[in-house]
Amino acid sequence: MLLLSGGIDSPVAGYMISKRGVELEAVYFNAPPYTSERAKQKVIDLARIVSGYSGPIKLHIVNFTDIQLAIYEKCPHDELTIIMRRYMMRIAEIIAKADGCQALITGESIGQVASQTMQSLYCTNEVCTLPVFRPCIGMDKQDIIDISEKIETYETSILPYEDCCTIFVAKHPVTKPNLNIIKRSEEKLDDVIEDLMKVSVETIEVMSVTAND
Repeated sequence: MLLLSGGIDSPVAGYMISKRGVELEAVYFNAPPYTSERAKQKVIDLARIVSGYSGPIKLHIVNFTDIQLAIYEKCPHDELTIIMRRYMMRIAEIIAKADGCQALITGESIGQVASQTMQSLYCTNEVCTLPVFRPCIGMDKQDIIDISEKIETYETSILPYEDCCTIFVAKHPVTKPNLNIIKRSEEKLDDVIEDLMKVSVETIEVMSVTAND
């Protein structure tokens, strides 16, 4: 189960895993009205390009807006990205297990942004029981760009349509989060998060994407 965004890294991660003969599904976290239909179509187009290497991809589009708003309203703003990522991983794993997927795949690489430090990745991983594959983990950005150009995802990835990852970005995100503090912050969501997660999972839009579409 590939966590697919509109960025450069995650399509490359999907390609790198698929070239080892692994079948892919993908999940995209959509945040209307903060993101546009163009942002959603951009991700569908990226999935279509990657499917040329992997075979057909079952794409799950999750409405993440209400969860993101709850995190924004209730949690410390310097922890927004980490807590958001933890809920993305939780939902991705729920979908993955329901479909018999055996791992999650992300485009993260060490130190590229605040949510990809060693401490941040540790906090993100903590919510998962499935293994998380990160084929870009040791790459420089240019390494990733070079592959994206080779597989022809780069020009689509750089189209200027923001996805939900970029909407509620902290001005000064924590780079060395403490897991116990993050868990305490998440307790502020206890009165709403179970219902929000349930609705989010129950309203997923699913489509099959192939390179011939």
